[in-house]
Order: sequence, then C-alpha cells, then structure tokens
Amino acid sequence: MKLLLFGATGMVGSRIATEASARGHRVTAASRSGQSPIPGVTATAADAGDPAKVAALAVGVDAVASACVPPRDGSDPRGPFLALNQALAQGTREAGVGRLLAVGGAGSLEVAPGQALSDQPGFPEFALPEALAHRDVLAFYRTLDDLDWTYVSPAAEITPGERTGRYRVGGDELLTDEHGNSRISAEDYAVAFVDELENHAHPRARISVAY
Repeated sequence: MKLLLFGATGMVGSRIATEASARGHRVTAASRSGQSPIPGVTATAADAGDPAKVAALAVGVDAVASACVPPRDGSDPRGPFLALNQALAQGTREAGVGRLLAVGGAGSLEVAPGQALSDQPGFPEFALPEALAHRDVLAFYRTLDDLDWTYVSPAAEITPGERTGRYRVGGDELLTDEHGNSRISAEDYAVAFVDELENHAHPRARISVAY
C-alpha cells in the first residue's frame, strides 16, 4: 500500500513508519523538518494544516494517516489542533483518497458508561488540555460521512518498549489488564495501527488498543 503519514518523526509516528515500511508498504513520511532516519521511508517537508499541500502529496496514495500531536507551547491547543485535523481531512478529500487514520488520545475513553478518563479525579492537570484537544478532534471525525476515518486511541500509558505483536482491541472503553493497568508499548501500538491500515476493519469508528 501507499501511505502518506504526517507527524512521522514523533515517538508514535516514527514507529508507525517503521512498522509499515518493514511490511513492505511505501511510506511517505511528512513532517515540518522533512527528515526521517527510517530506511526505506521517503521523507518530505509538509504542514498537515495546509490542505493544498496535503492534497498534492496525497494524490495516488491508498490512505492518509496522522500521528500529529496538539501544540505543546503552553497555549490552548484545542483550536489549532482541531483546525489542523479539519485541514487534513479537507486535503485528503480533495486528493480523492477515501481513507484517513488518526492517532488519537486516551483521555476520552470511558472508565464507565458516560464517564471519560479525563473527567476523573486525579487526572493529571498538565495533560488535560491535550486530552480535550483530542476529544474535540474525535467529535469532528464523527461528523464526517464522506471519508472512511478510523481514530485509534492508545492505552492510558504508552511508552517506548518492546514489539511483541500482541494487543487487544476495544471501542470507546478504556482497556485494562487484570491488575487494572492500562498500557501498551509504542511499538505494539504501531502494530495495531498498521493492522488496521491493512485490514480496514473499523471504518468510521474509534477503536482503542492496549494489552
């Protein structure tokens, strides 16, 4: 497959690029720097918030994916991050590409029916703006009926680690193990993300992945 991946230099994006390339997919890694240290990946400089640039790069690909994160400069990230995703969707649409996959957040996952993780006492205050920005983006994707989008939320804890190829898939609920922990390595998250790219199992849906 041909994949255009934005945010490809970050912790999660770089692992998605590595996983997809290792499986033989042709990956174009788009980032502001235009750099990628991953062998076999084509690197290009591009802003996901520029729909014309997105459309130009996306022509002929099978899917567009975003591993972009909300701004972390201390300002309110909600508006800018929503605008970026709106531009990304617009560019994907204008290129005639039907599929859009997005790395999501865990804060909007439910710990009980109607109760989001980010609304719980003890949720880290520093992480709340980013969680709310991701929640806004998920709400936006859920309004789209002309793209086959999939929003992939990780476990509450996602860190660099081992690639085991093992994970579970859920929906809107926060997945936890038998000890109540919710975690996944960035490497296994990438496995799940590329599996979804290949299998197209959850069009127009949010899924969650964890051990």
